[in-house]
Amino acid sequence: MLPISSLPQLLKTILAWLQRAFDATTTWVTQLSWWKFFLFAALALIAGSILQDELFSSSPDEEVVIKSHKRSSKGSGETNILIDDTGIHFNPRNSKNRRSSSADAAEADAQAGAVPPEPPEPPAAPAKPSYPVTTNASGEEVHIELPPQIGEELSNAIEEAVDDAAEQKVSRYHQQASTWFKSFVSLLVLALFAMKALVGGKKRAEAETVTANEAAERESMQRQLSEAKMQMMQAQVEPHFLFNTLASVEHLIQVDPPRAAKMQRSLIQYLRAVLPQMRDNALITNLGREADMVQAYLNLLKMRMEERLTVDFQIPDGLRSAAFPPMMLQSMVENAIKHGLEVKPEGGTLRIVAEVAHSKLRVTVTDDGLGFGVVPSDGTGLGLPTIRERLKLLHGDQGSLTITPNQPSGVCAVIEVPYQLSK
Repeated sequence: MLPISSLPQLLKTILAWLQRAFDATTTWVTQLSWWKFFLFAALALIAGSILQDELFSSSPDEEVVIKSHKRSSKGSGETNILIDDTGIHFNPRNSKNRRSSSADAAEADAQAGAVPPEPPEPPAAPAKPSYPVTTNASGEEVHIELPPQIGEELSNAIEEAVDDAAEQKVSRYHQQASTWFKSFVSLLVLALFAMKALVGGKKRAEAETVTANEAAERESMQRQLSEAKMQMMQAQVEPHFLFNTLASVEHLIQVDPPRAAKMQRSLIQYLRAVLPQMRDNALITNLGREADMVQAYLNLLKMRMEERLTVDFQIPDGLRSAAFPPMMLQSMVENAIKHGLEVKPEGGTLRIVAEVAHSKLRVTVTDDGLGFGVVPSDGTGLGLPTIRERLKLLHGDQGSLTITPNQPSGVCAVIEVPYQLSK
């Protein structure tokens, strides 16, 4: 027997086990689709019906066993009344037992020296029976003679009554057990249905919330990684471009001071446009801000490359308020200058065009320089992959970067994003 102090711990263990079983069952039911659940319920009801018929239905063999048991009990001497063709035989075993008990008690009293009790008065003479009654000398058996036909019919009637009573008792037991089993299976299926309908929705919502949070965290980490790469690239601000520009300013101060002052003003304008953009962590800006920064950058390059660089800038005023990712246009223009036009002795033309097509903002940067791959690159090679990754994170399948050869030479880069106004 368990001590009383261990009962609370035992109850806690049982409750914890029941809770784990409930959670496991709920999880399993929740993971099932509705058509699978209804299929499982139908199979459970069918299996319950089959088990019900197999376990709780009376078979002919059982009925034969019951009847033979009753008949053997009648003829085994265990009964007090026996009916046959000669009549009714009554064996008063209880009287014999009582007389034996009384004799034993009297003998014990005599041995103890007690006074024997007064002998009982003889019973009154019984009424004369309708049929002859015979009693043996010891008075242990009474035989009532009956006509053979009546005795046989009476014996058959009693035997059938006993058999019917036994069969009805077994049938009632089977019926009650069958009803309880059927109710248990039905309640189990109903409980699983309620569990799926009520608790399953909550479990499903929790699972979807966890999945959505994990996806959001992964997307946020990927976006932060992409933005970190882009900011690292932005922080470089083309050091060789700045150094070359400052060297050009220093040279022009000696040979052409007015032109040096003009280049210095262009450099200041460029830095004013690019530095706030680099410090801003906004994911989306507007096309007008990007265009101003690129225009300041091209003004500096124009002063350095002079007639070797021709710029065709076609961005309508109506599209300046359109949303556009930061620093992407700047990166595309820098690639066109560095890999295409600056390394070409005679220079070339840079064309920037913005338009709306199929509900998308399309910005095209085209040059007629040497093209990618002609001059070995000394960069990190992360520019274009980073732009594609940022477009995918910001716009999914709606954003794209396409690089194609330009005819007769050069490269054509096209960025497409959903057309919408910046906030």
